[in-house]
Amino acid sequence: MSDQASVMAEHLPHSEHAPTVDEHFGTASDGKVGMWIFLLTDAMSFSGLLLGYGILRAGSHDWPDPSDRLGIPSTAIMTFALICSSVSMVLALEAAKMKDSKGLQKWLLLTILGGVFFLGGQVREYTNLIREGHVLAQDQFMSTFYSVTGFHGMHVFTGVCYLTAIYWQARKGKYVSGNDYNQVEICGLFWHFVDLVWILVFTFVYLIK
Repeated sequence: MSDQASVMAEHLPHSEHAPTVDEHFGTASDGKVGMWIFLLTDAMSFSGLLLGYGILRAGSHDWPDPSDRLGIPSTAIMTFALICSSVSMVLALEAAKMKDSKGLQKWLLLTILGGVFFLGGQVREYTNLIREGHVLAQDQFMSTFYSVTGFHGMHVFTGVCYLTAIYWQARKGKYVSGNDYNQVEICGLFWHFVDLVWILVFTFVYLIK
């Protein structure tokens, strides 16, 4: 039966209106595989930091209530901005697939602005905490807080630089020829990872009492 179907397929006329198949479907570029490997190892680093945070917290009898020191409402706004930037990253990739150069640039720029807004909020939070005397060496809570959130902040900064490089290349007309959006997709993998990790950090460090 399969042989008959193959013979029939060979004799079917080729139409110029026949559906095209995305050459990237079902395949992963070397860059994408490399990014997945990097994110896997990076996830282990964050897991170690959060595990250390949990162990110290479980062994402490006077662990402070995070809401007494941290600005949870303002950080929630930062979190929302970061989540929105993940949505704009998805839209940027879709624009690249649709060969929409203006749309790609617009959504990349909004993603960058979301990351910058988050970093600005983190700098503001650190400044207020230090002004109030909540420094790194104060106690175990503050040392782990700065370690975990600072490590994540470095990832956000790296992501913003990465996105900016992609944005400038997009301004030159790259990524919209229909088959060269792979770099945008790889950058999106990193940015979505950063956003997902922050949701975990925000939940464990800020919200759980």
